[in-house]
Amino acid sequence: MSDGARDNGEGGKANTDEAALSARLQRLGERLARDRATRPSDGPVGDRATTASGYAKGFRLSSELVAGVVVGAGLGLLVDHWLKSSPWGLIVLGMLGFAAGVLNVVRSVNSNN
Repeated sequence: MSDGARDNGEGGKANTDEAALSARLQRLGERLARDRATRPSDGPVGDRATTASGYAKGFRLSSELVAGVVVGAGLGLLVDHWLKSSPWGLIVLGMLGFAAGVLNVVRSVNSNN
């Protein structure tokens, strides 16, 4: 008999927990709807402008990095051709070009903030 009473007690507790959870969920839904209604939306034009600006910044930063590596490697190839020091000019100046590209990217990012 005590098992039956315990089942009823736990069942009642589960029902009250579900009711409390449903009430909280409904209040949350109402608050979200209210917040969504009061918040101004940028619309698709604002989103496109933000996306285009992000793409432009990413393209500029990546081109600065690639340009540094390409210029360093090109100068390294010229030095190797003139001095007949096969891979060393390419390796050293390529690494310096990479470092210069990274430095340009860091400077560009810091100047925009």
